[in-house]
Amino acid sequence: MLIARLIADPATLETALEAASAELGAVGLAVAQAEMLDFCSDVLELSIVGDDMATLRRVIDSHFAPSDAILARAPFQVPHVFVSDMDSTMIGQECIDELADYAGIKDQIAEITERAMQGELDFESALRERVGLLAGLEEGAIRRCLDERIRPNPGAKVLVETLKSRGCKTVLVTGGFHHFADEVAAQIGFERVAGNRLEVVGGKLTGGLVGEVCGSDTKLAVLREELGLLGDEAVSMGAGDGANDIPMIEAATYGIAYYAKPKARAAANGWVDRGNLTALLRLLDVPEKDWVR
Repeated sequence: MLIARLIADPATLETALEAASAELGAVGLAVAQAEMLDFCSDVLELSIVGDDMATLRRVIDSHFAPSDAILARAPFQVPHVFVSDMDSTMIGQECIDELADYAGIKDQIAEITERAMQGELDFESALRERVGLLAGLEEGAIRRCLDERIRPNPGAKVLVETLKSRGCKTVLVTGGFHHFADEVAAQIGFERVAGNRLEVVGGKLTGGLVGEVCGSDTKLAVLREELGLLGDEAVSMGAGDGANDIPMIEAATYGIAYYAKPKARAAANGWVDRGNLTALLRLLDVPEKDWVR
């Protein structure tokens, strides 16, 4: 049995459901039940007889896009741990691109960032190349960038605080930098932060990093570490948008692609393509009256 929860355009929902049900039935995936979660809810839940997740997501994308959705093989639960990427997921910016603007090289660095997030470049090599281009930048530019450029995505704080109120451990894991992530985590409400550290000497960036690189392996390791503390039955949610988030997304019970690059979205069993981050609370059937604002 497969379960799909989705939010789509209410004006076309009925006709989309009819078309999707017919297509699923034609390939042996019968829709056993289709219902809105609650009265006046905008979340449609489908129960599907079968186990072809790839076909189910293809049909949903074909008939309901753009949508917010999570697909599962077991009854939904609020996760016990939530591990999220930062840049372009919890915040609307790529910090290194914005910081590069203060050095006058935003376009040069943003091009490398985009290729890395698309999975066209090795993440660590691309990170070290970009950080190297920032050598000599005054450390004060980080503070200015935080104050002037970096903003949480809509719904980020409500999502994190509400999950915490339900007993969920929240962790921010970024291929970006602690200079940014520590403040973003405090603002949004994350309990733990993992990221990279820019090397600063004499008030200026050296173009290097301190310690090991926090990349896709680290994101996956942090998720597994947190699950190891909770036991085999723990439910996890991981969210990201780029190629370096893929291992974490694939390992999570609910792997969420947030307005993601194609490779990351293809790896996920959930996505947000329509609403904001509070869509995840709706999909998890957390009543809006219980959201922590």
